[in-house]
Amino acid sequence: MTEETMEIIWHKACPSDSVTEDDGFGLKIGETRIGLYRLEDGGVHAIGDICTHEFAILSDGFVEGGAVECPLHFARFDIRTGKCHGPAAERDVPTYPTREEAGEIFVGIPIQTMEN
Repeated sequence: MTEETMEIIWHKACPSDSVTEDDGFGLKIGETRIGLYRLEDGGVHAIGDICTHEFAILSDGFVEGGAVECPLHFARFDIRTGKCHGPAAERDVPTYPTREEAGEIFVGIPIQTMEN
């Protein structure tokens, strides 16, 4: 019997001061586009950086009230949960764990492994 499990690999993303409140910071880790956001509580959150409606970079969008608005067709995504709030998009974006250590931000990217 085969069981699927998810492992996380931590990647150094950027210096902590690169991510400021009310602005998105986009980067690519491998083939994964990530948007980093620092919210008013000081925490850094990571979500998928591509709008699920049409290819647009979310970190280029408008950030307000814990959400980012797609710069192309104005769909909104909750930065904490990735949940889509409104048209034109209908699907959520993925979220990724983050941590800050020694002035750096790290993002955890899950990898799928198979255990026999």
